[in-house]
Amino acid sequence: MRDRLTRRQMIQGTAALLASAWLGKSRGAAVSPAAASTAAASTAAAGPAAEVLETKVISHQAHLYHGWPTLTRRRNGQLLLVCSGGREAHVCPFGRVELMRSDDGGRTWGWPRVVMDSDIDDRDAGVLETAAGSILITSFTSLAYESILKQAESIAPGTPGAWPEDKLRRWQAAHQRLSADQRQRALGVWMIRSTDGGMTFSGRYDCRVNSPHGPTQLADGRLLFAGKDLWRGKRQVGFCESTDDGQTWRWLATLPTRAGDNHHDYHELHAVETADGRLLCQLRNHNAADHRETLQAESSDGGKTWSEPRAIGVWGLPSHLLRLSDGRLLMTYGHRRAPLGNQARLSEDHGRTWSGPIIISADGTSADLGYPSTVELDGGTLLSVWYERMNSSPMAVLRQARWRLRG
Repeated sequence: MRDRLTRRQMIQGTAALLASAWLGKSRGAAVSPAAASTAAASTAAAGPAAEVLETKVISHQAHLYHGWPTLTRRRNGQLLLVCSGGREAHVCPFGRVELMRSDDGGRTWGWPRVVMDSDIDDRDAGVLETAAGSILITSFTSLAYESILKQAESIAPGTPGAWPEDKLRRWQAAHQRLSADQRQRALGVWMIRSTDGGMTFSGRYDCRVNSPHGPTQLADGRLLFAGKDLWRGKRQVGFCESTDDGQTWRWLATLPTRAGDNHHDYHELHAVETADGRLLCQLRNHNAADHRETLQAESSDGGKTWSEPRAIGVWGLPSHLLRLSDGRLLMTYGHRRAPLGNQARLSEDHGRTWSGPIIISADGTSADLGYPSTVELDGGTLLSVWYERMNSSPMAVLRQARWRLRG
């Protein structure tokens, strides 16, 4: 489900290059008339720009790899950040879910606390404070590292490509904590819940689906979780709801599959409620049509039925959706080609059309980056956090930008 990542240098882009890349011309592939029409509509009005006030690394453990963070702001102003930490690589058996807090708007961050750590890899972490004040943290478990370990075990010691002995033993020891059958049973989509501000958490429980940034609070009190059931049966893609503050989840609706698509190639959904009362969902698309673009679907009946996913002319993924205090919608997403970094788009009409790209960061040196999430601070300043493997180390860090919309 993840990209196969290669190291490459950033190519400085001009505004013309950005527009060309966004329209798909730099792909070397034809753009469908529908996608071109959508893109043209979205660029009809000049998009705003970002005034980036500060960019910095905020993770504390430089010797470990950090991935796929989610940021949320509690009603008391405290910021919560979760990620998959404790890692040795993008795929490995050591991932665990870590929680960090900031009481000063992200200027400083406390030491990470481990809140989920299973015997296999714990990946993407989402977080939400519900209307009732509960904190929900989500993750999923994976055995994707098994093929990497198997390949390493097939290489004789001392030959080219062989792992250092201590690394191989470490991975084997982690892998062998469970039997093959136990490892399969450990796969799942998980949630933990706190009712005391994150001081203590429940044990993990099945939440039906997963997506990187977790569920969404709706105005009617329900929680909506747009995601994918990763390990069961038909691997459904769609929406679950909770009416008891996240304690239990039931299937609400299946996302329609666009003509010509395979729903197995839909990934990493996120949803938001618009100011005009609709629900909007975006997703990562790996189908041939609009490959690796963000698709969007909408619901006008509280999530019971959804439109077919459609292209919105945005190359980049996955998306995090935020409704700003003035009712506008903001989507932020990683951009794993030139300019390498993170971008945003703004909608003035509740998600019907989107602005051109707003550059949050463009100094990436590797495609191993992205998954930004954003919160709005007092005074309209925005804070985005993402993960990124920089030139200084093979271990990805958590990086943040404090910025505001201009224009």
